[in-house]
Amino acid sequence: MKKIRFGVIGTNNITDWVIAGGREDERFELAAVCSRTRERAEEFAAKHSIPHIFTSLEEMAKCPLIDAVYIATPNYMHARQSILCMDNGKHVLCEKPFASNAREVRAMIDAARRNNVTLMEAMISTLNPNFAIVKERIKQIGTVRRYFASYCQYSSRYDKFKEGIVLNAFKPELSNGAVMDIGIYTIYPMVALFGRPEKIDAQGVLLHTGVDGQGAVNLQYKGMNATILYSKIANSSLPTEIEGEEGNLLLDRIHITRSVDYIPRRVTSQGKEQEDVPTSIGVELKNSVYYYEIAEFINLIEQGRKESDVNSLDNSLATIEIIDEIRRQLGVHYPADE
Repeated sequence: MKKIRFGVIGTNNITDWVIAGGREDERFELAAVCSRTRERAEEFAAKHSIPHIFTSLEEMAKCPLIDAVYIATPNYMHARQSILCMDNGKHVLCEKPFASNAREVRAMIDAARRNNVTLMEAMISTLNPNFAIVKERIKQIGTVRRYFASYCQYSSRYDKFKEGIVLNAFKPELSNGAVMDIGIYTIYPMVALFGRPEKIDAQGVLLHTGVDGQGAVNLQYKGMNATILYSKIANSSLPTEIEGEEGNLLLDRIHITRSVDYIPRRVTSQGKEQEDVPTSIGVELKNSVYYYEIAEFINLIEQGRKESDVNSLDNSLATIEIIDEIRRQLGVHYPADE
């Protein structure tokens, strides 16, 4: 078996999770790590038994011992680092959000096609087996009339923010904020299911640094509506629901879906109303949620395919275009937009 030799760029918690998920796939080989300081690179390499260490991304991108890279650096660095690696023939799995804005995403897509390499956004929601079930069973609920998704999670970093300490999560110079961090989890599945909306109407709460703390967005599609809620300054336990004329699909949560219920439309029979009893149609996840995105990415490389059918380049572009418009309406501006 030919293993895919990965280099990782970024040494935060999500890199730990992705490595753990990758090691559930026997085709995954962790070959290198790149960090800004040698001390941090050595520490991370020792933690994960990584044989090769880099403090220069240029050197890592040129290294013949690496086939692909996973990028988990601050958002504003994604496009530049992805393009550098692709220009050196490396396949790229880039953490969400793909980049700061649609202009950068288009440049990434151009680089992937120019260099004939695989490029995919690391969006776990849509590669979850339960999302595949939603896509398969959505026809069962008839004509879809509404998509509703909520992801509101009070950030521990917000406590520091209120104390006057601004951590990375709330810095516009890093292309951060609530919609980029967790709002995207409500948007990407919507795009994967329904494509681009015809109209977007966004409202939100801006923090003093200029990023959004939360938002509520209504989106218009032909014949249906979508509503998304996201927040880093308040919690919510609301599930996700897709409403059709013949029934509903209920997902426990949008970012990591562990249960899916089908609820048929309530009907009357001989003057008596029948109950709309939910039926569980989801599956138990037998692997880490990060395993599925690594497996998809390796499958693409092995099959010589340049993009995923699910986490497609067009879906990633459409998602960031929607986020750009939400930010425009809310007044969120990044230095990377210049």
